[in-house]
Amino acid sequence: MTVPSTDPSPAVGPETPAASSASSAARRVLAVRGLSVRFKMRDGRHVAAVNDVAFDLAAGECLALVGESGCGKSVLASALLGLLPANARTAGSAVIDGVELLGAGERTLARTVRGRRIGLVPQSPAAHLTAVRTVGAQLTETVRALTGLRGAEAREAVLTAAARAAFPAGHLDRYPHELSGGLAQRAATAIALVGDAPLLLADEPTTGLDRELVDHTADELRRHADEGRALLLITHDLAAAARTADRVAVMYAGRIVEIRSAETFFGGPGPRHPYARGLLNALPEREFAPIPGLPPELGDLPAGCAFAPRCARADDACTVLPRFDGGVACHHAEDRHV
Repeated sequence: MTVPSTDPSPAVGPETPAASSASSAARRVLAVRGLSVRFKMRDGRHVAAVNDVAFDLAAGECLALVGESGCGKSVLASALLGLLPANARTAGSAVIDGVELLGAGERTLARTVRGRRIGLVPQSPAAHLTAVRTVGAQLTETVRALTGLRGAEAREAVLTAAARAAFPAGHLDRYPHELSGGLAQRAATAIALVGDAPLLLADEPTTGLDRELVDHTADELRRHADEGRALLLITHDLAAAARTADRVAVMYAGRIVEIRSAETFFGGPGPRHPYARGLLNALPEREFAPIPGLPPELGDLPAGCAFAPRCARADDACTVLPRFDGGVACHHAEDRHV
């Protein structure tokens, strides 16, 4: 999605739910414009992991970012939090509450952004939990740092956060290595919910959970938005996205190729991009038909549309990169009334 960084209007696409664009702009929590991330490799090559991404996220809204592994979703999340490795270079803009995230110093990110403006449910919770401290100790430390509570009030806040994430209170004295993958995921979710940050960034928050816990987690994340905050949900789980999201952004080979309201995306008339339709058709409750082929290597993207080698509609027009127009970037988008 290409939106000039000087454009003051929200890049929310044609189907922002509930509010008018003027109201959405006034309540905007996050504004991303032209965000790109490139990695310089040892052999001198540059790998474009995220390309020219733009979107807005309003208070009270959940945007689900979906797509196959390796399409750049988690790299985008890391860029917003300043957690990219040293060989990464970013371009564009990402602003939350007047703070430019791209290029911000570690002091600013650590003291004013992470946990305070942006809460994170990490994709790999075990890597974000301190191995030598119990879950309860880490939750207590987070409560004290973000809320200032002490004593009995802090203990009550710890129990509340654990309950919101369905983390058993009886396991708070356990160390991370004593937890299953699902329990580690719930521990990380509990920590992320402390402080009720204006934006919650949830990167695959339902990994390792059974369906009942997936639904509980999705509902708790949805409540975060319903209480007037924003949620960016990065997920492979389209059922969780359908349960939680107001809008769906589909990412492929580092680019957003479609943004659609969740109602339109999951119901009639459905997405317009062939890749987005393929993701839905791969679900067991739909056609259970996988998309043929594999996503391209980000260091070896084809010219033009990156999805063309896997697309039954591809022709000579697809050798030119499609513009993002009407909520979709495709030369052969389905012409549906939306």
